[in-house]
Amino acid sequence: MALFDPFFADEPTRNSSLMALKIRLSRIGATHQPHYRIVVAETRSRRDGDAVETVGTYDPRTKGQQVHIRLDRVDYWIGKGAKPTDTLHSIIKRARRGATSAPEAAPAKPEAAPATAS
Repeated sequence: MALFDPFFADEPTRNSSLMALKIRLSRIGATHQPHYRIVVAETRSRRDGDAVETVGTYDPRTKGQQVHIRLDRVDYWIGKGAKPTDTLHSIIKRARRGATSAPEAAPAKPEAAPATAS
């Protein structure tokens, strides 16, 4: 007679595809020089632990464009159920605004017609 032992029941493992995913910052900068990777990682993994995918970078010290992010991959992971942290939600929102306003900011200049010699 086999007894059911709950300690040996099939449990989801760390490598299971059912894990919850977060889009968050992973720090890679030195002391007093912050620099971050924007990563998709499992919720229970460490801040600087192994990531599923790196989707961009964030450098808060630079002037101008601080974020380099692949919005198509962010949309893919959000579609798969990944939840961005509050900080990343605002960074993604700013990146989307910048991506939509960039083509309008630089209109194409029409080329001047060459002067005809008469």
